[in-house]
Amino acid sequence: MTWWVSDLWGRDPAMLISWVVWVIGSITLHELSHGWVAIRLGDKTPIYSGHMTWNPLVHMGNMSLLMFAVVGIAWGLMPVDPTRLRGRHGDAIVSAAGPAMNIALAAAAIVLGGVWLALGKGVGQPLFGNVVTFFWAGAFLNMILAGLNLLPVPPLDGGHIAASFSPTIRRWMSEPQTAMIATLVTIFIIFRYGGRMWGPAMDVAASGIGLVGGLLGAHGAA
Repeated sequence: MTWWVSDLWGRDPAMLISWVVWVIGSITLHELSHGWVAIRLGDKTPIYSGHMTWNPLVHMGNMSLLMFAVVGIAWGLMPVDPTRLRGRHGDAIVSAAGPAMNIALAAAAIVLGGVWLALGKGVGQPLFGNVVTFFWAGAFLNMILAGLNLLPVPPLDGGHIAASFSPTIRRWMSEPQTAMIATLVTIFIIFRYGGRMWGPAMDVAASGIGLVGGLLGAHGAA
């Protein structure tokens, strides 16, 4: 079994670079979006905790960075105090901001990838193909991040959204032992079934880029 970095570098260096840039950048923007909305709704915990920064090291932490180095996956954290949020469903709104950012990033990557597909062929290879790979990777990665985070199980964003609308789920999440069990179940779901999202997300990203590029006059797909 080879290290994912050396394996991907040997097969597709452009994909490796794209993956590193998009994972770190997407997690940072995902967490910052939680912070921006929380502050907007009256909770300044993200400011007081020092997390309103563009430094990805602050958002990802040591364990996440270690996991990223070892297996290529990572996560982030934005401290928020739900009791300080205005509105009955303030926690749900803050939680939804992260996946919304991933959806926006996926859409932006598809549009920009399509523009590049239509207008960038004059630069020649391998630059043209590498940039297409970059936008394609950003699109399908953020689709997957949005989908996973919207699963209605803690500690994912979808779990917080569900708890905001269900007192039963909220009480269940407040119990330390059930929260730990839920975390383990979530990890199992991601590793057992998360892979099923890869193929469809890749296909949708490629089709989206190809569609935008075709509308702008490109010939062929991404």
